[in-house]
Amino acid sequence: MQLTFQQCRPDDVHALRDFSYRTFNDTFAPMNTPATMQAYLEQSFNTNKLHGELSDSNSSFYFLYAGRELAGYLKLNESPAQTDINDPHSLEIERIYVAKEFQGKGFGYVLINKAVEIAKMRKKFYLWLGVWEKNHKAIFFYKKNGFYEAGAHSFFMGEEEQTDFIMRKDL
Repeated sequence: MQLTFQQCRPDDVHALRDFSYRTFNDTFAPMNTPATMQAYLEQSFNTNKLHGELSDSNSSFYFLYAGRELAGYLKLNESPAQTDINDPHSLEIERIYVAKEFQGKGFGYVLINKAVEIAKMRKKFYLWLGVWEKNHKAIFFYKKNGFYEAGAHSFFMGEEEQTDFIMRKDL
């Protein structure tokens, strides 16, 4: 199966919204209330917000295709679009998702490697991301890929405050 990347453009907003809704919901719905999930999905993945993110020159989205199927995506932020830290020497991975049907096939590694490649091309010293403290599967994955815990910050799911670990990978 051929894997290809496509940088998202503003006219990809509906595909991005639909894929974001599905993958975020698949990942976090079992650990949150339906009301909390719905509020977050509507707030974070509506087309107006995504249009703004796609138009931000400090953010970039990449779709990963397996053949013709959308299998995953990545959102990267340079300072000042970063959700925390805002270090011009870093690149934030704000979102990294693989569709359920493609999990366990190494696509997460492919996405991480794409982020590393882009960070090096942009002459960044490190990558960082926030990961929910209760998402043990993701924490294990990031540690396996050379990330380490470097702090924590609050993350809001609707009105509910949660804690994200900040994980860093030095390049």
